[in-house]
Amino acid sequence: MRTITGLSMVFLLLFSLWFNHWLFAGTFLLITILGLWEFYSLFAATKIQPQKIYGTVCGCILYLLLFLSNHKIFDLPSRTWYYLPVFAALVMFFLSVIIEIYRKKSRPFENIAITTTGLLYVALPLALLNQLYLPDSAYFFGFPAYLLGYFIITWVYDTGAYLYGKPFGKHKFFERISPKKTWEGTIAGTVVAGLTAFCLSLLVPGIPLTDWLMLALLVVIFGTFGDLSESLFKRSLNIKDSGNILPGHGGILDRFDTVFISAPFVFLYFVIRNI
Repeated sequence: MRTITGLSMVFLLLFSLWFNHWLFAGTFLLITILGLWEFYSLFAATKIQPQKIYGTVCGCILYLLLFLSNHKIFDLPSRTWYYLPVFAALVMFFLSVIIEIYRKKSRPFENIAITTTGLLYVALPLALLNQLYLPDSAYFFGFPAYLLGYFIITWVYDTGAYLYGKPFGKHKFFERISPKKTWEGTIAGTVVAGLTAFCLSLLVPGIPLTDWLMLALLVVIFGTFGDLSESLFKRSLNIKDSGNILPGHGGILDRFDTVFISAPFVFLYFVIRNI
């Protein structure tokens, strides 16, 4: 079941990536909604009660604003598109504070903090993936090369670390948070990610090797922190999986934990590189 679910997710993602940016955006909007609802539901067994509906709606708005700003669907000045998501995020935060006044819950600080964290941890990284789906970027067999390469490197890093680390891993990487993660698996995943980056540089001549190697480095470093952060959250709440929507994989947060931390840094790299 785990294999079937994993292959189905890969097929859906690749098809949306190949078809057009609208389908890709719609697919990840759905993932954003499910991910936010799942994130807020993690605290159901605690006294913390985040604003689930409001946070999910705000996440969708933030996602759509970033998508529209990237593709400039409406004829607005570039500066307006730049500031609009930032302005919206500020309004969302202060409205969350106002809403909490009327909810009469026992832990308002935690409720506001978790509601806001959901937007930053789930909605923002998934929305930034659309910023890498550029109409004038390099393409590879009909796929936007940067995004395809990002997902491929992420998959091979995770897969390589798991396949090698499970039978051969002996030295714990971060036992306090993730007892099953080992240095052997992490190193194997890093090597595979680097080799994949090199192969991509040969297959996509429009993108230099340095970009692919930086992409692999960012995935290895911050993807690992994404995995550890998800384990930290679950361990602090004493749960095994974030959800059960994906048979054999747990929940949305379990499946995309590597993306949540690495995607913003990949986005920042390309922004800085293009300055």
